[in-house]
Amino acid sequence: MDQELRNSPPAPLAPVAFDISKPFETALDNGLRVVIVESKRLPIVSFRLSFHSGDIDDPQGNIGLTSAMTNLMTEGTDNYTSLQLAEKVERLGASLSANSSYDFTTVAASSLSFYASSMLDMMAEITLRPTFPENEVDLYRRNTVEHLKFQRSQPPFLAAEQAARAIYGDHPYARVSPTPADIEKITTAALKKFRQQRLIPNNAIFMVVGDVDRDEILGQIKERFGDWETGSKPEPVNVELPSANGSRCIVVDRSGSAQSNIVIANRATARLTADYFPILVMNQVLGAGASSRVFMNLREEKGYTYGAYTRLDLKRLAGDFEATAEVRNDVTGESLKEFFYELERIRTDLVGDEELADAKNFLTGVFPIRAETQEGLTNLLLNQKLYGLDEDYLQAYRSNVNAVTAEQVLDAAKKYVRPDEASIIIVGDAEAVVPAAAEYAPSVEIYDTEGSMRTDN
Repeated sequence: MDQELRNSPPAPLAPVAFDISKPFETALDNGLRVVIVESKRLPIVSFRLSFHSGDIDDPQGNIGLTSAMTNLMTEGTDNYTSLQLAEKVERLGASLSANSSYDFTTVAASSLSFYASSMLDMMAEITLRPTFPENEVDLYRRNTVEHLKFQRSQPPFLAAEQAARAIYGDHPYARVSPTPADIEKITTAALKKFRQQRLIPNNAIFMVVGDVDRDEILGQIKERFGDWETGSKPEPVNVELPSANGSRCIVVDRSGSAQSNIVIANRATARLTADYFPILVMNQVLGAGASSRVFMNLREEKGYTYGAYTRLDLKRLAGDFEATAEVRNDVTGESLKEFFYELERIRTDLVGDEELADAKNFLTGVFPIRAETQEGLTNLLLNQKLYGLDEDYLQAYRSNVNAVTAEQVLDAAKKYVRPDEASIIIVGDAEAVVPAAAEYAPSVEIYDTEGSMRTDN
């Protein structure tokens, strides 16, 4: 009997419903949307002040301004120097930061709920009263220029740069980094003006999650942000995305490199799509984890790489699908062959029952873990609001994943995995990899590590 028990794993427990307090939503007179989720399980509070403006909204000729602004917002305000601000946040055992992505800009803070009022003061300081001191701006310029030089020594950055250009053309999503010349243009005056234009209440969401009293915290937000003046929202990005024009191959030459960084990429879809859950399951089967098809093929069976993956990057206006691996030069061609084999197979054959169940089990199993911490839950709730997802999106997530059929996975693969339109980007020794790459595209474009095309191909 004991042996039988040891050989028989226990049955899984029944799934626990994903249940959170219903958010309270309102808006201040200046248009600032406020979302409050009361959660008493821990004596902590998380804040997010997010704007519907991001790196793609940088003014023409001032690329990198949004990123510079968020980096420097914590480096001095009307009432605090950079050091004083950092010391106060540290004394409270709290966190305070600002960051930007392609589509959004966010000021984030968290602390014990006892210090919620103090953290709102700090958020108001860096949002409404940053001074962008000249010495800090100068230090930011110098450090960023040096970091950009370092980036150009990293194959993943070079591959990402060329992949973004190939997929997005002249669209702002094609920019993965400013240039040193862009950084040198950044000034205190430009940052102050930009902050006033872009950080406006009628283009923002203020989210509070944690051990708070709703009416009390709302009153504190009104006290600090109620007089914040409205402004004009950024004009929508009006740059057409390029049309697909067949496969192309780009090689970034790193002479003497012992390995190749491979990216196979095509444009997919924006985040708001009815196909989201079939795409998610399809990607999990194909390459999102260590038990996926491309990983098992290129690493476990062939031994070409330490890891091969696929990923989806679904942004507000568009998105892309990528397959990636780092392989030895001498197996670059064979790796491309196996990648394209798997990309075609997911488009032509129905996924088996066991493989489909494994993908769903992983996605539904990891989802509650992402919401286990308060910061994780706050980020999930914030994304729900920023992207305008359904009110029951989080509660219905697991049932939506489980409802995906093999036929839907196949349809999603046919729509969003398109090898015949994909761009192949390889960062490596051009002399070693071009012959193999040339078999998969009509021509091969060769670039140097500064991003310029070579004319001696």
